[in-house]
Amino acid sequence: MNIQPSVLIVEDEDDIAELLRFGLSRAGFATEWAKDLASARAAVKKALPDVVILDWMLPDGEGVAWLTELRRDQRCATLPILMLTARAQESDKLRGLEGGADDYITKPFSPKELIARINTVLRRTAPQHIVQIIPINDCGLSDDDHTLTKNDGSLSETLGNTEFKLLKYLITHPNKSYSRAQLLDYVWGDHIYIEERTVDVHILRLRKTLQRFGLEQNIETVRGIGYRWTA
Repeated sequence: MNIQPSVLIVEDEDDIAELLRFGLSRAGFATEWAKDLASARAAVKKALPDVVILDWMLPDGEGVAWLTELRRDQRCATLPILMLTARAQESDKLRGLEGGADDYITKPFSPKELIARINTVLRRTAPQHIVQIIPINDCGLSDDDHTLTKNDGSLSETLGNTEFKLLKYLITHPNKSYSRAQLLDYVWGDHIYIEERTVDVHILRLRKTLQRFGLEQNIETVRGIGYRWTA
């Protein structure tokens, strides 16, 4: 017997919620609907869904604030979460994605595209990985909790979601130069438009963190191209 993947829909507009439930049910998903954050918290506490579709503006608070709260909970650290919202400004997208959303979809939306995006996220997160530690000189980067740690245990720091993705990509593709556009596509996906200067902001943050570990010189600025990690 096939088990239906479960989707928690956190949406206060009845029409949109019903549209989502209808489309997802036809696509083979089991759905649960929460109209506010209190109901969503209760649902997640009772049983962890396979996917969360999260609106931004809700009667009792902002969905993006709950997103950050979920990512701090070890139980929900890798829970697939898609933001579905009418807020389409670049700053909103950045806040949602940097807060830990796996995808960000703006209203009005295509139900078929949404389902395709859900399936993509599920494929990406389905394997249960053994915790991987990526070596970086005398440090290690945890693929599980995004923590950079000195091998002797003297220093440890958890990276933000965006800085972790950037660092992991660069160190696993050493000595190759990547343009800002290429890094944007990897970190945020090519379906979301974000200005290339955003990469510079996150590289600066990453360098400040790496400086404490003596690793800031490993990220080189390649004039006229972008950045590379020198191993």
